[in-house]
Amino acid sequence: MISTKKHSQQLAALLLKKGITDIVISPGSRNAPMIHTFHGISGFNCRNIVDERSAAYFALGLSLAKQKPVAIVCTSGTASLNYAPAVAEAFYQNIPMIVLTADRPDYWIDQAESQCIRQEGIYSNFVKKEVSLPLGESEKELWFAGRQINECLNLATSGNPAPVHINIPFEEPLHDLTDAELPDVKEIGFAEIQSLISPNELSDLAETISQSKRIMILAGQLNPSPKLENALAKFVAKTGAVVFHEHLSNFSNPDFCGSIDALMAAILEENAAEYCPDLVISMGGQFVSKSLKQFLRKNKPAGHWYLSLGGEHFDTYQSLTKVIQTEAADFFESLSGQALQFNSDYLHVWKNKEAKVNQLRDEFVANIEFSDLKAFELIGKNIPENTVIHLGNSSPVRYALILNRVKNAQYYSNRGTAGIDGCLSTAVGFASESDKLNTIILGDLSFFYDSNALWNKYISTNLRIIVIHNGGGNIFSMIKGPGETPAFQEHFFTGNTHKAEVLAKAFGLDYFSATNEIELAQSLDEFYSPKQQQAALFDIFTNAEVNVVLFRELFRKVKG
Repeated sequence: MISTKKHSQQLAALLLKKGITDIVISPGSRNAPMIHTFHGISGFNCRNIVDERSAAYFALGLSLAKQKPVAIVCTSGTASLNYAPAVAEAFYQNIPMIVLTADRPDYWIDQAESQCIRQEGIYSNFVKKEVSLPLGESEKELWFAGRQINECLNLATSGNPAPVHINIPFEEPLHDLTDAELPDVKEIGFAEIQSLISPNELSDLAETISQSKRIMILAGQLNPSPKLENALAKFVAKTGAVVFHEHLSNFSNPDFCGSIDALMAAILEENAAEYCPDLVISMGGQFVSKSLKQFLRKNKPAGHWYLSLGGEHFDTYQSLTKVIQTEAADFFESLSGQALQFNSDYLHVWKNKEAKVNQLRDEFVANIEFSDLKAFELIGKNIPENTVIHLGNSSPVRYALILNRVKNAQYYSNRGTAGIDGCLSTAVGFASESDKLNTIILGDLSFFYDSNALWNKYISTNLRIIVIHNGGGNIFSMIKGPGETPAFQEHFFTGNTHKAEVLAKAFGLDYFSATNEIELAQSLDEFYSPKQQQAALFDIFTNAEVNVVLFRELFRKVKG
């Protein structure tokens, strides 16, 4: 049985034709026609999550795991506003989310009718396209709606993928059903065009590269891509360029440089001239490292090329000179086929410095007392290889990036907007579709903020949640500024003494805890044991004051 509403029928038929079959539904009344139709068609995989904010982040994680668009469906009113944080995150991570919001007829908007808000254009800054379908169901109105739906679904996955929003007003009755099949609808195709560099332009680029003695390649946040990593390795072998990446770039090549913050701290005390690049080539999303951005803004290269299929002009380092509209893997593969000048000096300077910095870091961490830094060291050594790791924002992502990455692990984090509000929900959504063990490491405030992530029936047994209880917003103790102000203790640090144990038990998770190094080491063995067949949560309690002292001392150590 499906809804008698023709717009919901046409929408469902087009989603199927485009291969978009995963639907995350939040219960409501005005979205009933969509619920009935998606539920009544066997081709859709529908999931139900009450909290719209959590549901949207869950869908974001699900889309990352499947590398396909996922549709989210909510009722009218503030339900649609609760999608906004995840829609913004998806926009800045280039994740193709299909946002479907039910609405009241426009004649009831601003007329003191319940669950009525101005829904048209609510995500206008964070979607590729946003349309509101007509209320009527005449032949011309259905033709118009079909064209709009086709355009939205095509744009979501073309070029740089991004969310799209389809707002659908429905009149009562909302629950009339029919045994009819979905209508035969017209699908409008969308031909993808490969953006190739012309032979003349390729020759000019190769000449510039050969004339540049210090080439720095910056790989921001990226999905795992062996093709890109292999193309970069060839380019490095032919030019002697240095590749900077963080765990979220999902590279593992030992010839690349990954200890960014520690490296930056070390060279700032030296003569930076020998480290400054002539040419920077960047790609992907953001870097977590603020010190890298500061270094390059202070020591601007003569040239900066940004690689992007969407053609964005990201001038992060205030030195952008060229935008190259192509896939990064194709770019480096094409250039590796050119005659290029090899210069290993610049790469050796950075790799030698990195080796020294890593040695100092490892010696320091091996001998410190129990703290966040020590806990992350032990966690990293115990997480099994070839698994998935999700990093919460604020201090967890920074601690994790200081230390070595887990071998063959995939790393993800909500670094599009870098908020703490949906880290757990995203990991839960990803893990629900993953055949690998998934670990999410987040702070105590992030966990409690997003605890509704556990309020659904899709918590898979492969999920491991690690909550770092450092007493509150410990990130504000680590960065310069807030810690020296009168408002720090109450309004920045926001102390937290609550444990996650009761919530873990309420949602059926196994619970672990540790307050010292011995307890942590012993419990991690059990936490990651093959015998652990249930989703589990691990509370790790550290001292905020000790954390801050050791974090700052680490960077003083590598400077020395």
